[in-house]
Amino acid sequence: MEFSSKLLSNAVDEISRLPGIGKRSALRLALYLLKQPKEDTSILSKTLEKLRNEIDYCSKCHNLSEKKVCEICSNEKRNKKLICVVEDIRDVMAIESTNQYNGLYHVLGGIISPIEGIGPNDLKINSLVEKVKSKEVNELILALSSTLEADTTNFYIYKNLSEYEIKITTIARGISVGDELEYADEITLGRSILKRVPYESSISQ
Repeated sequence: MEFSSKLLSNAVDEISRLPGIGKRSALRLALYLLKQPKEDTSILSKTLEKLRNEIDYCSKCHNLSEKKVCEICSNEKRNKKLICVVEDIRDVMAIESTNQYNGLYHVLGGIISPIEGIGPNDLKINSLVEKVKSKEVNELILALSSTLEADTTNFYIYKNLSEYEIKITTIARGISVGDELEYADEITLGRSILKRVPYESSISQ
């Protein structure tokens, strides 16, 4: 694909680096932006720059946050004795949209996947263990997707916490095997949270 403008070519190259966007889609987006008022593209540019420079991770749950502690963790109305363990921030958003959960979260930042070179030390598992050690938590809900890698991660967490007196549950299998949490509909996901079962029961199934 050849361009009459080096600036346009550079823009297409950068946009096409985004996931799911090829060169043709990147070109359409670049041409769309060129047709918009300069003020609009300037706002977009500043918003993206602000997003990258000012957003960080919550020091308690590892969710994205503009502050040291996110709004969920700092909300006094949330049940701080209940923690839902999820893979990433998209799962937090999915569960929050159900309006069926009022506890806190712990974002692992991924799941154990030897094929992709992701081991337990690459995830936020140690900080989860420390939370349990502090005896500030009564129950952990393992709310990972229904995949082999997620099941491996669940079992690893369960084994590492087995010596502590804490209730460990997992979401009910209203989510089809192989499905990712973020794509589940709100009603199914909400019911899976409410009808969670002891993790030991899920192992024997």
